[in-house]
Amino acid sequence: MLRIRFISVVLTYGLFTSAMINAAPVPDSDRLPVDIRRTTFIVEDVDTSLALYRDALGLRVIYDQVLVSPMDNGGERKRRLVLLQANDDFIGAVGLLEYMHPRKPQRQEHFSEPVPGDPIVVINAQDLDKRWAKVAASKGVQVITAPHLVHYPRADGGQIGVMMSMIRDADGYWLEINQLLDAPARAEDASDAQ
Repeated sequence: MLRIRFISVVLTYGLFTSAMINAAPVPDSDRLPVDIRRTTFIVEDVDTSLALYRDALGLRVIYDQVLVSPMDNGGERKRRLVLLQANDDFIGAVGLLEYMHPRKPQRQEHFSEPVPGDPIVVINAQDLDKRWAKVAASKGVQVITAPHLVHYPRADGGQIGVMMSMIRDADGYWLEINQLLDAPARAEDASDAQ
């Protein structure tokens, strides 16, 4: 009987928390006149990057084109731009931009932790436990921290449980791939605590 009660509590908690962490649209009255639509990464090889972002993380390719434009020297500049989306059709897209001709040099300095000027892209994966092996095995990925439980403080004194991991992709971009275990922080939390 105790085991059935425990399973019931776990299932109820899982259903409750998974419903809480889904993104919700901002009411029109609270909308800002600015959205962050896309982050574009300059990459050495788009196909290598797709193995992580499309194949391991599951983002959907919505655009894949070679862009050709004239150069001052009379030649042609060629770039491949791939856009990927998760759940929103307007914000949160990732761009992968490969300079095919002329090639761009690869960034040389690599630090063991993020430094000023390094962005950290935070990705929420509700099924991180299922995706992790494929993420970690993606070509060129450097695992900094495997998924582990972290508790972030809430403004009201509570905590937000997160399974947190950190990787660097094949081009050196820092990605924090998380799985929220509790409701995320909200703007109301900060105002309620004051």
